[in-house]
Amino acid sequence: MQQVKGVVAHGKGAPVRIETINVPDPGPGEAVVKISTCGVCHTDLHYREGGINDDFPFLLGHEAAGIVESVGPDVTNVVPGDFVILNWRAVCGNCRACRRGEPWYCFATFNATQKMTLQDGTELTPALGIGAFIEKTLVAAGQCTKVDPSASPAAVGLLGCGVMAGLGAAINTGQIGRGMTAAVIGCGGVGMAAIAGAVLAGASKVIAIDIDDRKLSQAVEIGATHTINSKAQDPVEAVKEIVGADGAEGADVVIEAVGRPETYKQAFYARDLAGTVVLVGVPTPDMKFPDIPLIDVFGRGGALKSSWYGDCLPERDFPMLVDLYQQGRLDLDAFVSEEITLDDVEAAFEKMHHGDVLRSVVVL
Repeated sequence: MQQVKGVVAHGKGAPVRIETINVPDPGPGEAVVKISTCGVCHTDLHYREGGINDDFPFLLGHEAAGIVESVGPDVTNVVPGDFVILNWRAVCGNCRACRRGEPWYCFATFNATQKMTLQDGTELTPALGIGAFIEKTLVAAGQCTKVDPSASPAAVGLLGCGVMAGLGAAINTGQIGRGMTAAVIGCGGVGMAAIAGAVLAGASKVIAIDIDDRKLSQAVEIGATHTINSKAQDPVEAVKEIVGADGAEGADVVIEAVGRPETYKQAFYARDLAGTVVLVGVPTPDMKFPDIPLIDVFGRGGALKSSWYGDCLPERDFPMLVDLYQQGRLDLDAFVSEEITLDDVEAAFEKMHHGDVLRSVVVL
């Protein structure tokens, strides 16, 4: 066992604190990873606010890259010294989804068996089974994906959650192809990544929709061809106008990256006949499906999809996307708004709340 410093949330809405954490030596199937960087994701704020569950205290942080320090028995996918991106969906290989060749839908993902604790022995709940606002963390070895060690950790670590969720929503779930049209509602970190994914996939028109002109300007820098401020105009009618010259009644794929009923309804009606809606924004448990006549669901055809982690398979997608980043074809650096320390996590939550950053990244 070793002791390190990490960021802990002790109660709903309470400011986070830096604590001394006990990290066990890795057991069978486990690895200890020395964290290089960890993005401050909105999910961490959800944990702190009690929006995920009430299993306090939480060890926050999950969007991370680092170096494998040690591994337990039976670990074969990584060795000490490997540069890895951590993922929160280590696939089991045995569930019905894995057996039918769709491991990105794995229904039995797993985490480390042992628990990290506070000095007094209180067990910690690591965010998304990772807990990476810490100098070193204990994870299941399957949560480690080896990538090019020359890549910038601050940039590629973001593939561990938000950026992968957005890219995957566009490429994997939405299956945007060359010449198709795409619209993205909500230009936070995940929405921006969805825009980048649509551009990468070869969409002919990429429409960014938000209520913040600052974010819309950033969307253009990421590659959006059109922007809509939905405070100033009806986004459904605006999307139809943009794609109408092609004879379409909406975008081929509309990605909802907010997670609210009203924006989902806009996504539903902003898509073309036989088009696809992708929900990647995470709603709260109290939210209900919007009031949409069932005849419209039938009559418009197409598909209504949810995107889990961008329907990614880390061992397939992370190395490929890192290669594209290294080639200059995917600008992951654009998502890093600032580099901070563990002491700055609480301030980063406040900046996120006000929409001042795409990602604050903790550098250790």
